[in-house]
Amino acid sequence: MAAVRCDLEDFAAEMFEPFARADQRRWGGVYLRGLLLDGGRKSVEPMATRLGEDGNRQALAHFVTSSPWDAAHVRARLAWRMQPVVKPTALVIDDTGFLKDGDASACVTRQHTGTAGKVTNCQAGVSLHLASNGASAAVNWRLFLPGSWDPASPKADPAKVARRDKCAIPAEVGHVEKWQLAGCSCGRVGVLGRVGRFSVLRLGRRPSCGGAESRSGLVRG
Repeated sequence: MAAVRCDLEDFAAEMFEPFARADQRRWGGVYLRGLLLDGGRKSVEPMATRLGEDGNRQALAHFVTSSPWDAAHVRARLAWRMQPVVKPTALVIDDTGFLKDGDASACVTRQHTGTAGKVTNCQAGVSLHLASNGASAAVNWRLFLPGSWDPASPKADPAKVARRDKCAIPAEVGHVEKWQLAGCSCGRVGVLGRVGRFSVLRLGRRPSCGGAESRSGLVRG
């Protein structure tokens, strides 16, 4: 990490430049560095321990859960930044499972995931990647909100619906099929021109779609 820390800090400064406050930009950079450090668990408490003198648990937790910033702007800047690096020839849409032991995390439920190759307790995310033969980069992603977490769904689970506020899931966010989240991800990233045989929509477009995001752009859990 020491060898690339200056480059990482420059990258973080570029990505987080739209943040309104200096403390947001600072702790955004620290949080990004914490994600890249060795260690299995990437939740705030173990991350703060590994960060040493920058490991202010309260400040990191505030950045993740309560500090308001627009994730769409950051993702747009990331897409523009990575396009000349990756030189994409294709767009890749991925469905990834995040295995969970408990039931407190946002949008966790028993569902099939290719990560485990079976039905199991997990969160599921849909991501959009710029890809070429030599590199790839995720430039947009959405957390899948199952019907059991949507009060308007016939599959609603009262216990899960009751946890929405604690997980900072906005009231207007409901269940949307994964293929619709994938289409929405393309729309939010926007066209970097032509990407191989594909056209990507213009950066900055923000169609209305579901998928769970908290007020800070991250979902707790």
